[in-house]
Amino acid sequence: MKQLFDTVSIKCSRLITRSYSTSFSLGILFLDKSIHNHIYAVYGFVRSADEIVDSFHGYPKKELLKKFREDTFEAINNGISLNPILNSFQFTVNRCGIEPEIINSFLDSMEMDLSKSDYNHEQYKQYIWGSAEVVGLMCLRIFCKGDNLQYRKLAPSARKLGSAFQKINFLRDLKEDYATLGRSYFPDIDMKQFDASCKEKIEQEVLDDFNAGYQGIKELPKSARFGVYVAYVYYRSLFDRICKSSHDQILNKRVRIPNPQKYLLLLSSYFKYQFKLN
Repeated sequence: MKQLFDTVSIKCSRLITRSYSTSFSLGILFLDKSIHNHIYAVYGFVRSADEIVDSFHGYPKKELLKKFREDTFEAINNGISLNPILNSFQFTVNRCGIEPEIINSFLDSMEMDLSKSDYNHEQYKQYIWGSAEVVGLMCLRIFCKGDNLQYRKLAPSARKLGSAFQKINFLRDLKEDYATLGRSYFPDIDMKQFDASCKEKIEQEVLDDFNAGYQGIKELPKSARFGVYVAYVYYRSLFDRICKSSHDQILNKRVRIPNPQKYLLLLSSYFKYQFKLN
């Protein structure tokens, strides 16, 4: 029965999500159950593409990503795939109306990671759009459940929130991206001369995105509001840790939030949510 294969497919996407991201998995638990599987499907898809460019060293990354793109759209067009990750993703795309162009934009950004090491302003904006903002829009399509008016209204905030999360990831992963992968995403910044003023400039950029993104959280459907708020609180806490760290510290050590503190954040998020967002 295909239903059994579909069930196995979403279990694979769920397994990828829980294996790769404790914080994201916790956030999903606070979304309405009706949208859990769709978010797992999106995460499984984006993580798979990300792994091709970041982890598959010694393998033909360009060819693998090209094949992944072809297989993605074949799955969407056929409504099925033997790849369980793409099978669950195509179901979400077709059910929730995720546009092909934003999927292509995401894959374009992943392709940029195969060859780009330094980014100018235009390339930086293009990368942020494809790697982060469109993922926010994919999730928003799921949250809005076909309400196009609501989607258009909240799209700018979803993009800003995705942008903030991605830039925080860049700061958190500064050491690995530069030292291991040879990448420097932030334009006009020489990583050999990265100092406190460079760090403060990026932090202000993140703060502006955060403030714009937060406004949209308050207007999300109730089924998604608390789960997204939990993600916001987690990233805000991570950002605060980065702000309190020196530029030398983030260049030499990945800033983390220990799991016990993540659980405390969840508890505090609930009380803040009751007062601020309800």
